[in-house]
Amino acid sequence: MSFVLIELPSPFENGAPGLPTVAGELNYLTPTAEKPINYAYTPPPGVARRGGRPDRRRVPIRDARQLGRAPTLDREGFVLIDHATSVQNFTDEGAIRETYYPEVEALLKHATGAEHVVIFDHTLRSDSALGQEQRGAREPVRFVHNDYTHRSGRRRVSDHLEPDEAARRLQGRHAVVNVWRAIGGPVEEAPLAVCDAQSIAADDLIPTDLAYPDRVGEVYSVRYNAGHRWFYFSAMRPDEALLIKTYDSLEDGTARFSAHSAFDDPTSRASARPRESIEVRALLFFGKVDRVRPRSP
Repeated sequence: MSFVLIELPSPFENGAPGLPTVAGELNYLTPTAEKPINYAYTPPPGVARRGGRPDRRRVPIRDARQLGRAPTLDREGFVLIDHATSVQNFTDEGAIRETYYPEVEALLKHATGAEHVVIFDHTLRSDSALGQEQRGAREPVRFVHNDYTHRSGRRRVSDHLEPDEAARRLQGRHAVVNVWRAIGGPVEEAPLAVCDAQSIAADDLIPTDLAYPDRVGEVYSVRYNAGHRWFYFSAMRPDEALLIKTYDSLEDGTARFSAHSAFDDPTSRASARPRESIEVRALLFFGKVDRVRPRSP
């Protein structure tokens, strides 16, 4: 497949001066000769859970709510959408799969024009030990990363579709999008920072193994670049959804990867409620092909 390079100018190329800004600390990674490896479970004794050499940087993170022109999924790699959910209890696995998944599928089709959407997993997160215990939630990820690489994003198609359909789908445009939502109340601490995809250089992305007990995936860690343009949406509400592009097969200037990270907001009140959120990951396909039944997640 061949691609034609096109220019997609960002309205934020000058860093969007004048916006409300916080100084947040983000954990980048310093490249080394060895490929880093992170563990999604308790690693063997003496092995660090996260590999590589961290590089902590204080950077300006601007409030994207105040932008004169909203970011888009295909230009900056993220977009905030008003979107209420009928799910009241996100500890109910059945409600998430039977009600929330169809809501997210409809949202993604409407927002992106995708012809087919396959939701393949979700993660609950909480910034409190109690929330992690009661909800079975994970803590927010406080290092700069992107969920998929060119290789692992493509591989997700084969993971979740039957071989014949996967082969056909891989010939057309396909993408992975993370749908992020606050639950339980507005975000008062540990908000999510997202990086304008147009400010990320190819060599900023560091392929990193992600080890599970039964398999090894691959994500991108990110090296520091002073040109990165960081944004967040202040006080995100449960009736809003943040769409984050984590992979796109297009190579024509469209946003392919959007680095992101939780960060500690220095303006948060001491009594701020711990952040709780859900993220749903989905494969998006553009253009019709003959389909067979998807594999069970």
